[in-house]
Amino acid sequence: MPALISPTVELQASFLRAMAEHRAEGRGLPSDESNVGMYLRVYGATWDDKAEFARFVGDLLAQESADAPRPALFVPTTSVWWVEGDEYLGRLGIRHRLAPGRVGERNGHIGYDVRPSARRQGHATAMLAAALPIAASLGLSRVLITCDDDNVASRRTIERNGGVLHDQLDEKLRFWLPTS
Repeated sequence: MPALISPTVELQASFLRAMAEHRAEGRGLPSDESNVGMYLRVYGATWDDKAEFARFVGDLLAQESADAPRPALFVPTTSVWWVEGDEYLGRLGIRHRLAPGRVGERNGHIGYDVRPSARRQGHATAMLAAALPIAASLGLSRVLITCDDDNVASRRTIERNGGVLHDQLDEKLRFWLPTS
């Protein structure tokens, strides 16, 4: 049964296969503003090396700390991976607070990705459900989650977890979800 775990170097091979799947569907281009896109651009050229992959995992884990260096408009974030055995299935980031201004309004508290070969199997819905208690433990009684207005699968994932449509900001649908 899949579970959320902290990122670990033990899943390097599976993680890299998943990132190759994302790259094959066009992720990682400069226009890809997602976490996966950023991972591919910043780390993708070097993370085949065990030490560089360990640095990537360390960087993810360090972002939980309020004192960690981070780009402007980034906030402390808990990263978790959705895995089954030694197979990486997806990632989820829980922002401890909304980023300032329009960035936070568009990105919300939680973002997630499921690797292409694991989609349409209920992983996103289960992964989001498993993340809500983590968000609650961070002091978030409710979370804002957004998706593109044409992303029907993500909208269903959010609604299946109790998300209530709040409004639309540009192409982003914005939902509030209780964490308990």
